[in-house]
Amino acid sequence: MYKYGYLFDFTKRVFMKMGCSDHDSAIIAEVFLAAELRDHASHGMIRLKDYYELWKAKRINTGAHVTIVHESPSTAVVDGDNAVGMIAARTSMGIAIEKAKKAGTGWVATRNSNHFGIAGYYAMMALEFDMIGICLTNANPLVAPTFSISRMMGTNPIAVAIPAMNQPPFVADFATTPIARGKLAVAEKKGEKVPFGFVQDKDGLPSDDPTILKRGGSMLTLGGDRLHGSHKGYCLSSIVDIFSAVFSGANFGPFVPPSVAYLPVLEKKVGAGTGHFFGAMRIDAFQPAEEFKLKMDEWIKTFRSATPVKGQEKVLIPGDPEREAEIRNMSDGIKIVPAIKDDLVSIAIQLGIDFE
Repeated sequence: MYKYGYLFDFTKRVFMKMGCSDHDSAIIAEVFLAAELRDHASHGMIRLKDYYELWKAKRINTGAHVTIVHESPSTAVVDGDNAVGMIAARTSMGIAIEKAKKAGTGWVATRNSNHFGIAGYYAMMALEFDMIGICLTNANPLVAPTFSISRMMGTNPIAVAIPAMNQPPFVADFATTPIARGKLAVAEKKGEKVPFGFVQDKDGLPSDDPTILKRGGSMLTLGGDRLHGSHKGYCLSSIVDIFSAVFSGANFGPFVPPSVAYLPVLEKKVGAGTGHFFGAMRIDAFQPAEEFKLKMDEWIKTFRSATPVKGQEKVLIPGDPEREAEIRNMSDGIKIVPAIKDDLVSIAIQLGIDFE
């Protein structure tokens, strides 16, 4: 088990060695560790190797200058300058929040970025300003549309954070696939299989092998198959892709650059880098913030009072498992799978820093 502070400092040192500023490295480390604390290990320390390999391949810009290239009073298009995704994303969400302060709502489409960690981190940035936060991103194509074997889309997550008064905030953060790509990697590191309905082989047959993507397989959209609503997952993923990429001028669908260095970058491009979309909605642009947050308290308590199924202790509100995990992991420490620890040790040796 590792303490939060130790992993934070290590991650920060890694990115500073890669050429990021002290300020940017701290932001990146904060997002990495937010994933670990919230039990989204698929977007935590396991990803450090991916970022390191992308940097070695000169496919990310650690000295990027994120800029606004088009804007209105309530909207903006941001160019990330091929930055580490956390830097482009946090800057973009900050712009959305500032525009919402003045205009009531703020909307930012971001292009020329990269993988940015957990989407929920950016949506939650709005909470302290009595705003609702929204974050979408497309990702490299590993997912087949319903009735297809072609890898056309990413896991394309959606995150929405809504404040309450006395209750904890509502925080929904989910991929539009049954499993995140990183969770397949975690299963592989652990030597585990995955449930059927998550992935298929190159011929479209069901598979429980988390390594199937390396042999031409693909991930499935939410629902797994048409009978269980995969077409709805396909629709959700498509919406995320259009908002994130077509709006911003990023690459969409099968043209999104891979977030791992071992996959080649396609010669054909339809835009710049990976795309994100951010929204901030000031509650008092719709009704008094206190009134709304009290209603959210009532909404949350109403759903908590739902009768749980046999064997389930209680009905959860989106954000509950992550919030409880944050408390536990901050207190008890963060568990690192041995194979992931080996990767961290290897990176540390190559960069000339320590990892115990």
